[in-house]
Amino acid sequence: MRIGLLTEGGYPYVSGEPGLWCDRLVRGLEQHEFDVYALARSERQEAEGWVTLPPQVGRVRTASLWDAEDDGVVYGRRTRRRFAECYGELAASLCASAPVGASGIAETTAPRAEGTGTHDQSAHEADRFANGLYGLAELARDEGGLPRALRSETAVRALERACRAPGAHRSAREARVPDLLTVAARLERALRPLSLDWYGDDGLGAVDLCHAASGGTAALPGLLARHFCGVPLLVTEYGVRLRAHYLTEPDSSPPIRFLLAAFHGRLAAETYRSAALITPGNTHARRWQERCGAERAKLRTVHPGMDAAPFAEAGESPECADPHTLVWVGRVEPAKDLVSLLHAFAEIRRAEPKARLRIVGGPSGPEGAAYLAHCRNLAAQLFPDEADGPHAVGSNPVSFEETGGPELPTRAEAYASGALVVLSSVVEGFPAGLVEAMFCGRATVSTDVGAVVEAIGGTGLVVPPRNPRALAEACVALLRDPERRARLGAAARARALELFTVEQNVAAFHGIYLDILSRTPARRVVLDDSGEPLPFSVPAEAHVPGRWTDAKVRAVARGGPAWATDTPVRATAARSSENDGVAGSGGSEGPGGPGGPGGPGASKSATGGGREAVPAVVPAAVAERAGAAVPVSAGEGVRTVVPVSAGEGARTAVPVSAGEGAGAAGPVSVTEGVRATASVSATEGPRATASVSVTEGVR
Repeated sequence: MRIGLLTEGGYPYVSGEPGLWCDRLVRGLEQHEFDVYALARSERQEAEGWVTLPPQVGRVRTASLWDAEDDGVVYGRRTRRRFAECYGELAASLCASAPVGASGIAETTAPRAEGTGTHDQSAHEADRFANGLYGLAELARDEGGLPRALRSETAVRALERACRAPGAHRSAREARVPDLLTVAARLERALRPLSLDWYGDDGLGAVDLCHAASGGTAALPGLLARHFCGVPLLVTEYGVRLRAHYLTEPDSSPPIRFLLAAFHGRLAAETYRSAALITPGNTHARRWQERCGAERAKLRTVHPGMDAAPFAEAGESPECADPHTLVWVGRVEPAKDLVSLLHAFAEIRRAEPKARLRIVGGPSGPEGAAYLAHCRNLAAQLFPDEADGPHAVGSNPVSFEETGGPELPTRAEAYASGALVVLSSVVEGFPAGLVEAMFCGRATVSTDVGAVVEAIGGTGLVVPPRNPRALAEACVALLRDPERRARLGAAARARALELFTVEQNVAAFHGIYLDILSRTPARRVVLDDSGEPLPFSVPAEAHVPGRWTDAKVRAVARGGPAWATDTPVRATAARSSENDGVAGSGGSEGPGGPGGPGGPGASKSATGGGREAVPAVVPAAVAERAGAAVPVSAGEGVRTVVPVSAGEGARTAVPVSAGEGAGAAGPVSVTEGVRATASVSATEGPRATASVSVTEGVR
């Protein structure tokens, strides 16, 4: 099948956040074809380029969320009124006075609100948000774009009217002009995917399934593909974007926080409502999704897949670890709470004087660099350099290191160097570093945050966060009991190999893809010669590449004619005179390869702010959906269907029989509600034209 993979700030960019698991998924499902639709968050991310793409990636289209290009679209009076109505509906749903909880959406989506009047109000506001969102999307498709309109004074005034309307929430009514300008700018950035040209028959309309690699803005193209083309949507969230929004907006004013939280909450609720299935990466993310209105019947937990091969050697030789060394591995930032870890290690040293602590990892941004410097100063104060004699150089029992050097070339070497791995975070999603330690067969002591308990099960010790004494007591207990450490490490490795490998992740998504497609009705109906629907006309196996197909010929698009296997063909009103009767335009591939600066492929310009790049390995057979005109090829023994112009509700079928070398064309004009059939027979050599005119009620 053909999958449209939707990402934001991730795959295929080198610095993408969820890029690693997306790459493993695409490479593991080589029997499917992937089209990647990526939203870039920064200019730096685009400049760093792409990862090397596998052959099953047929096309990559990108668009940026960081630049504000003017689309040059000027609306007339009626269009401005239409925009104001749609934007006003969306803004009014954000300013609703329904109680708003931690999820950013109305509390009334919770089960306890069923049967109350506030539940009806919440459903009404959700419908208003959907109407405004899809109304703006249809306006963008009709007029060519929205960026200028979303930044216009009309948008700000519509937002202000919604905030000042009777019944608006108190936080919304307190919004001032600077707050309104900030919110309007943030909404313009979040709604940029509405203006992209990704939703036609040559884009997401041609895929079998849209798979959003995260919620939020990344899922917005999938919502529009479902709205315009009926493409089913699968949403995967390993870290809930709404939760990340709350963690990154602490300094904004209350009106800004309220309005943006309401927008992201409404968008999450609409995404979960429209998705065919939702796959959280852990129970922690699942609870957030349920709180945001996701139906339990749609939720399937799929743990992230990680490559266990780099950690196999360390896992098979646990005896190489230093029995007195504790290891912390990760990105240095305040959320990791290394301060509590250092205070806990001070108590550990009093109980076990030989203990050492290795902190392995680099800082995460400027804030992380400042935090690392603070931790170094604290370690120097808590643990003065110790020397064996008056003429020896002192050493500190706490070391700050990074992987890539001669002592610790890899993360596996870091985990293998210690007998105990410690995690002291106060905020954590899915603890990937903890799973890596489990692959290495190491016992762990962790704080009870995020999905930590779900990941380790009963194979490690868990203590409350921000509790140095409890952390120290757990570490001392395991340092003094090597047999218990060995048992926990072996159990941790077995659990990780069973639940968190790439193989189980890929197998789970393969089954989910087939499950969704099996429950999705056919979006294209093929008629037989009599005008009746032809069942099983486009079977699912038509898209499965195999050894029975030529290496240079790929499966055509669903519903495409069998002869369209060489170059893209666009249907036109006119046909050529002497050949097959096909008027088409061939596509071209750029010479780019995997090592190119922008990724593997040549790029083509795309309207609406999007950019397209076609890798060197692409399906050579891509058939364009042919609207009202169907190309006709007349040869020996061939029966062809002639293009028909029909009014609303008309069903037409014009079979043409032509002898060898004959070309046939039969334009037919049919009025509304009429069914007409015309046949033409041409002998060898001549060209025949059939014209049929049918009046209303006549066959």
